[in-house]
Amino acid sequence: MGNLKLAFRTLRKTPFVTAVAVVSLALGIGANAAIFSLFDQMLLRALPVAEPERLVNLAAPEPKPGSQSCNQAGDCDLVFSYPMFRDLERAQTVFTGIAAHRIFGANLAFNKQTMNGEGVLVSGSYFPVLGLRPALGRLLTPADDQVVGGHFVAVLSHSYWQTRLGANPAVLNEPIVVNGQTMTIVGVAPRGFEGTTLGSRPQVFVPITMRGLMSPGFDGFENRRSYWAYLFARLKPGVSIERARTAINAVYRPIINDVEAPLQERMSDQTMARFKTKEIVVEEGRRGQSSVHGEARTPLILLFSITGIVLLIACANIANLLLARAAQRSMEMAVRLSLGASRPQLLAQLLTESVLLAVLGGAASLLVARWTLTGIAAMLPPEAATTLQLELRPAVVVFAAALSIGTGLLFGMFPALHSTRPDLVTTLRANAGQPSGARAAARFRTSLVTVQIALSMALLISAGLFIKSLVNVSRVDLGLKVDDVVTFGISPELNGYTPTRARALFQRVEEEIAAIPGVTGVSASLVPILSGSNWGTDVAVEGFKRDPDTDANARFNEIGPDYFRTLGVPLLAGREFNAIDALGTPKVAVVNEAFAKKFNLGREAVGKRIGTGEDQDKMDIQIVGLVQNAKYSEVKQEMPPLFFTPYRQDSTVGSINFYVRTSLEPQQLLRTLPAVIARLDPNLPVENLKTMPQQVRENVFLDRMISTLSAAFAALATMLAAVGLYGVLAYTVAQRTREIGVRMALGADGRRVRGMVLRQVGRMTLVGGAIGVAAALGLGRAAQSLLFGLEGHDPLVVATAAVVLALVAFGAGYIPAARAARVEPMQALRYE
Repeated sequence: MGNLKLAFRTLRKTPFVTAVAVVSLALGIGANAAIFSLFDQMLLRALPVAEPERLVNLAAPEPKPGSQSCNQAGDCDLVFSYPMFRDLERAQTVFTGIAAHRIFGANLAFNKQTMNGEGVLVSGSYFPVLGLRPALGRLLTPADDQVVGGHFVAVLSHSYWQTRLGANPAVLNEPIVVNGQTMTIVGVAPRGFEGTTLGSRPQVFVPITMRGLMSPGFDGFENRRSYWAYLFARLKPGVSIERARTAINAVYRPIINDVEAPLQERMSDQTMARFKTKEIVVEEGRRGQSSVHGEARTPLILLFSITGIVLLIACANIANLLLARAAQRSMEMAVRLSLGASRPQLLAQLLTESVLLAVLGGAASLLVARWTLTGIAAMLPPEAATTLQLELRPAVVVFAAALSIGTGLLFGMFPALHSTRPDLVTTLRANAGQPSGARAAARFRTSLVTVQIALSMALLISAGLFIKSLVNVSRVDLGLKVDDVVTFGISPELNGYTPTRARALFQRVEEEIAAIPGVTGVSASLVPILSGSNWGTDVAVEGFKRDPDTDANARFNEIGPDYFRTLGVPLLAGREFNAIDALGTPKVAVVNEAFAKKFNLGREAVGKRIGTGEDQDKMDIQIVGLVQNAKYSEVKQEMPPLFFTPYRQDSTVGSINFYVRTSLEPQQLLRTLPAVIARLDPNLPVENLKTMPQQVRENVFLDRMISTLSAAFAALATMLAAVGLYGVLAYTVAQRTREIGVRMALGADGRRVRGMVLRQVGRMTLVGGAIGVAAALGLGRAAQSLLFGLEGHDPLVVATAAVVLALVAFGAGYIPAARAARVEPMQALRYE
């Protein structure tokens, strides 16, 4: 306690040094704490279930001929067919159970409250495998998924029950309408459980056997060539992942060879051999199943590394400050040692001061972390911002506390060791010059600044790479004119509309919107563009010959009349769709340039015929138009081979996305459009209402977030390095005042003295800059997958970073150099 009181008094004596140290540490620790919050959620945190370490995820490898459907729970390597799930569930012996799940879009209506959200189709084993207990009522059990289409029961998520239904226990056994189907509420999931897929926050859990009613038109329960269900399992006690992998594949291989191999069509011998030998992949599943885990790993590790470098630079600054203060306290330390104080006592006192400094910085860092998380939330799409918990959870506070104590010991150790081992005779001898060890301390301070410069150079180059990558992304030719376009979606099928009623509603919506003053174009598409959605199918094209293993897949979209005109996509040949292209008329299609190139159609595509899906051999669709390439799913992806068909010729369409071009301010439409839909159906939610430029920004939000954060952290690191450089030079000039005075007395002028100091700046900058460039090249290689349109060793970025660092270093060094040049020789010769 005595050490702590003395530490407080010592820090109060030097308020400026204390303030600089606390602010530096707050910035460094706060940045790390904010990124750790994301890192913990996306890469570390286990599901809030019993013994999550015993959960494993199952994956079904390629080849998978037939249809595949995947979502944010993971890519299509993970999904199984429903019959295969049931086969494995019955025959396995190493798991307490296997569970299946599938996210679906849900329109919910309860007691006249409607909303559009998400639900999860789950097997009856889902909650038992997770080992969860309900907050209210009961959870779904195997008895709730025995009959396809026969179990009208639902479990609410705790957050939906609490925020939308007021946590009312009377909801039990009450009806809730999910996608037009009346279900009975049998329970509420436990608090904190938001499903098993990071990035999704479902409102309701429904038996997986109800998918045909939740997703009208689905009929894949008996089809072994339809892959759509995600599987996970719980290991029995004492069973290892390796043993489970061997046992489950002993069940899987006979099914593949004896049951599924005979069902395959148009498969080459080589592909059939791969099909028969494929095995289930079993991996740890404590974090659930989510594509976010893989997508976030590289950028988060990169950002964590950057913030770690910022903290190292801050620590180097504090170490330099403490070294400078230790030199001023050398007499105090020598006297205390000579009076009988032991070195361990002094070390404990000095480390207490540095840890106290770090703890104060750590406390202030929580405010910096909160600000950083608020800034990150502003860059995320609304869905991601609401899904992630961008707040200071207890784990983040503990991390900041541990980091504070660790950094306090890190930057305090060398100054403490240095200041407690002076040569007592030399130190106590008045006016005898510098204490012994001063040269070692000076070399250490210079080395710290050189390291700071190196780290700053690495961060500047990294930030430059990401900024240039973002500039490249912003200059991508979308092939679309998105300015002044507003988009939104509606899903009447989720409110119980039949396809016929839905098509009639879509037409009325188009007519009502077209009548709004200022609207110059209205159209629609089944697949929302630039939203990350991909719909594809194999096609047969007239005149294109293919072998069994030939890639004949193309992306597709179903669109409305005037689609290309509304979105500004040039028509190169033929025509686009109109109101006549409806049910009962000849099937037609429009293809893009990439499609024509892939299938060797050239500019003669119009008039050729194609076939799709199960009807490939019919080739009953005629190409009536050729359009210029335009982006489809992702801004950064190449233009894919793409064909369009009229959604009015599809008898099953139950949801659609609209695009409205206006000559007025788009914000006016954002206010007007919900009222239009409400007039037509007050119970129909409007989905994803936004401007198309906003949609584009959200499509590349990861690039914007990494570029912004890396640039901010690089600027912070460079500023801290400049402060460190300034501090070292100012202290060096002060220590060399007598030497400078002698030089000037012997004839040196201010220019030479100034040059002497700036040469020291130049040496540190050159050495540190060279080391930083080498480190940046390594970072560039590691981050190559995140860069767009450039390599990780871009010469222009490296040169720009070098110029910026040189200017900052010169600016930091010029003031001490100028001060040295103004030293008065006579005053300096009397300087102690």
